[in-house]
Amino acid sequence: MATLPLGQASQYPDQYDPSLLFPIPRSENRAKLGIEANQVLPFVGVDIWNAYELSWLNQRGKPQIALAEFQVPADSPNMIESKSFKLYLNSLNSARFENEDAVRERIITDLSAVAGSKVSTRIYPTDVVAKKGMQEMTGVLIDRLDIEVDPNLSADPGLLGVNDSFGPIEQCLVSHLLKSNCPVTGQPDWASVQIRYQGRPILEEGLLRYLIGFRQLGEFHEHCVETIFSDIKRQCKPEKLSVYARYTRRGGLDINPFRTDHNAPWPDNTRHARQ
Repeated sequence: MATLPLGQASQYPDQYDPSLLFPIPRSENRAKLGIEANQVLPFVGVDIWNAYELSWLNQRGKPQIALAEFQVPADSPNMIESKSFKLYLNSLNSARFENEDAVRERIITDLSAVAGSKVSTRIYPTDVVAKKGMQEMTGVLIDRLDIEVDPNLSADPGLLGVNDSFGPIEQCLVSHLLKSNCPVTGQPDWASVQIRYQGRPILEEGLLRYLIGFRQLGEFHEHCVETIFSDIKRQCKPEKLSVYARYTRRGGLDINPFRTDHNAPWPDNTRHARQ
C-alpha cells in the first residue's frame, strides 16, 4: 500500500501525463474471496465511473468542460486507483485537443492500457446530464427495520440467512446504509446498495446487520460489492443474484460497481440524490 498514490501528498499536474494512472490487480482482493486468478469468475459486471470535473483546451486555448462516464469491465485484470484517476483527468486541463472525439479516444486508449481491457467512455455536455435528473434505487427499503446494532458489529457472512418456510421468490432489496473506508487513508466511502435475487426469501434483519458491518472495513468499492455478492451467493444460495452499489463522489469522481451471475440488464447510471 505504501506505493499507492492514494493518501500521499500530491502535486497537481500542469501538463498531460498518462503515467499518473495507477493499476491495482483485481486478483489480490479476489483471492480473499476464494477466487483464483485462473478461475472463471462467478459473476460478470462493470464498474461505472462518473467524472464531474472533466476539462481540456480547444485548439485556440479556450477551456472546455463536460461530464464523462467510464465503464471498466469487471473481468479486466486491473482496477484503476481512484486518486491516480483524478490526477490523470486533471492533467488534461492544460492539454489541447482538436475536438471532443479526440479527447474521448485519448482517454479510452490511456484507461484501457492501465485496466488491461477495453474501457468505454462517453462525454456529455452538462445540460444533457441535468435533463436526466435523479432517481433513487427501486426495491424494498430494509433501512426501515428498527433493529439494535452492536457497535462492534462486523460484516460477518454468518448473519446472512433465508426463510426456509417459503419457496423461491423474486425480490429486490435496497439499503442506503452501506459505508466502508478507504483502505489507505481511512476516509469514509458512502453508498446505496441494491440486491436483486431469485430464491428463498433472504432474512432482512440479518442482511441489514451484515451491510452495516462494513462500516469499519477498509476496502475498495469494487471489492466491497464483490464481497457482498460472494457472501450472499454462498450463504443464501439464490438461483439468480445481482448486486449494485452507487457510491457518493469524492474529488469529482464516483464509482458504481455492478455484479451479476445471469443475463441481467446493465444499470442505466442514473444519479441519486446523494451523488
